[in-house]
Amino acid sequence: MKKIPFIFTVSVLPFVVSCSTQHLGKKIQPSVITETVMHDTDDPAIWINPEDASKSMVIGTDKDTDGGLYAFDLNGKIIHKVPRLKRPNNVDLEYGFMLNGKKTDIAAVTERETNTVKLYSLPDLKEVGQFTVFDGETERDPMGISMYKNPVTGEIYAVVGRKSGPADGYLWQYQLSEKEGKITGEVVRKFGKYSGLKEIESIAVDDEMGYIYYSDEQFGVHQYYADPAKGNEELLVFGKGDFKSDVEGISIYPTSSQTGYILVSNQQKDTFNVYLRENPSKGKIAEIPVSTSESDGSEVTNVNLGPKFPKGVFVAMSNGRVFHFYDWRVIEERIQASMNSELK
Repeated sequence: MKKIPFIFTVSVLPFVVSCSTQHLGKKIQPSVITETVMHDTDDPAIWINPEDASKSMVIGTDKDTDGGLYAFDLNGKIIHKVPRLKRPNNVDLEYGFMLNGKKTDIAAVTERETNTVKLYSLPDLKEVGQFTVFDGETERDPMGISMYKNPVTGEIYAVVGRKSGPADGYLWQYQLSEKEGKITGEVVRKFGKYSGLKEIESIAVDDEMGYIYYSDEQFGVHQYYADPAKGNEELLVFGKGDFKSDVEGISIYPTSSQTGYILVSNQQKDTFNVYLRENPSKGKIAEIPVSTSESDGSEVTNVNLGPKFPKGVFVAMSNGRVFHFYDWRVIEERIQASMNSELK
């Protein structure tokens, strides 16, 4: 999830789901397909322009040893690029980090080949800091990342995952701070169970409700508290048996301060499974067929971005070196139809 500063802060062995694409209806078509990147799109984040939301940007990674970080406008045009990153994997952002006495919106990117998180100011994508991760471990290779801003203290954290790791303590949480005019991170927590079936990449944080979610790719979605002070107890695992193979990108759409939807990529089926934000343990409430191919990372916002996306936009990575932008109204219509049909 990321992070809405204006509205809401915002074995299981592989199991084939029985219902077919035909039963799910036609695939939803994107409103926008971005210009192509050089190598391999992987993960998006959405930055809301505080002065004019219609000029907001989608930030996305191009995952390769000579990869980059891209900024797209809402028409899918590339408007900025940070080149020559060493396999940038996932990206997330947060608002209002106090840097050199000024509130600064920042994007954090995992650079896998250097075991580093790099930080950039928004919207200019100027590098403003970096720090190494999983220091002292034999298994490093950072992949997933999500930012968390404590709504009470204002402290900002990066929650980082890796290609492989231990059965517990797979994720590390870093508190961000300023040092000599740059942003750095200090590990404050090691937590998170891992099934050992494949890997963990997608991580999402619900700032307002205070939860971390992450995809254990052929197992399910884990839920933990986001505040390190609340401990490392696992709260829930959901989605078991709901996915054809890999459990991937997680996005959270608020409909109020305490309600909404959690969308999780059913990667090999080209659908997104939907769960209730307020009670994911209730199980899958809808499955949305999309035109993305093997979607990995995704993101969503509920902010009015103008006539094309008045209730927000859902962004999903797709094969073909692109991201797809979906009008949230179309997705919401499918969710509501699915929920209504279950009530009949």
